[in-house]
Amino acid sequence: MKRVALIMAGGAGERFWPLSRRKKPKQLLKLVSTDKTMLEESVERISPLIDKQDVYVITSELLAPIMRDMLRDFPPENVIPEPYKRNTAPCLALGAAVLRAKYREEQDLSVAVLTADQHIYPSDAFVATVDEAMKYAESEGKILTIGIPPTRPETGYGYIELGEKVGGWQLIFDVLSFREKPTIEAATHYLSSGNFLWNSGMFFYKLSTFVGEMKQYLPEVGDKIDIMAERLAGSISKTAISFSNEIGEIFEKFPNISIDYGLMEKTPNVAVARALFNWDDVGAIDALRRTRSADASGNIAVGRASLPDTKNSIVINESERAVVSVLGMDGVAVVVTDDAVLVCPVEKVQQVRKSVEDVKNKFGEEYI
Repeated sequence: MKRVALIMAGGAGERFWPLSRRKKPKQLLKLVSTDKTMLEESVERISPLIDKQDVYVITSELLAPIMRDMLRDFPPENVIPEPYKRNTAPCLALGAAVLRAKYREEQDLSVAVLTADQHIYPSDAFVATVDEAMKYAESEGKILTIGIPPTRPETGYGYIELGEKVGGWQLIFDVLSFREKPTIEAATHYLSSGNFLWNSGMFFYKLSTFVGEMKQYLPEVGDKIDIMAERLAGSISKTAISFSNEIGEIFEKFPNISIDYGLMEKTPNVAVARALFNWDDVGAIDALRRTRSADASGNIAVGRASLPDTKNSIVINESERAVVSVLGMDGVAVVVTDDAVLVCPVEKVQQVRKSVEDVKNKFGEEYI
């Protein structure tokens, strides 16, 4: 069965402001690697299993030309622009429509849904996990997700409650339930029980399985997949395509709903693969504590920065003109670019969207 990949890369990454901007969100930043963006890392990571010509990136119309320019050796028509922002269920429905239009001669497809903003290592363990997840989805006709063994009582992630291990497979388990972002008390219980995994947001399925499940459990979106595929059939191979005219009127009416709420929590036809690899969501600036090495005082400094008598802090200076000195502080985050500065306690970095909204209201979108 032919394998293809859909990489979701339309997020704004506002919690990384001012590094992350509307035209340069976190998936286009070098937050983990010093020579590759997170999007480029995602494309490279799946390459042992899926040819680059069969990898598709779904993003916003604003970012599509930027990503095509960045991925120079990538088929330009494989960057798919969403006409409107409608969350992950409509996003993956659009991806399914594109695949049906593009691979009309294939009887069915095996699909890997990945994200462009996660830190995953080592690569060989990722490949082994994904390969087993795809083989199980191909043979059993189920929708798989990957679960990550938790390392801390994280309240910002969704969780998967494990059922029985599936016989004959190394990593596959039944799913008892999906749990939304928990309280710290619940997260602590999940960690200690050993029976819960973080929900990675990656999915694996046969295309026919996904379309059938969407039609059954989210028909207001699923019923439109075949219609979108027919509308796209004549333009799917165009370079630098824009789908606004073909499917905009359909997409605009879709509900703003995630694939977790819209499908995964409703269908019994799911399973989970327990990850062999290490994983981090890289959700906000404090994630750099887990992806970069700190100095003897617990500081992480990027760019021209001076930190006398400062500890447990994160200082990122991207300005080519300024130097940054942080004196006598404990647990602060300082981010400097040529046109914006963010200063906050490290424990507040998850709330940076408040700053983004306030700056936008006071000074305009040119700073966002």
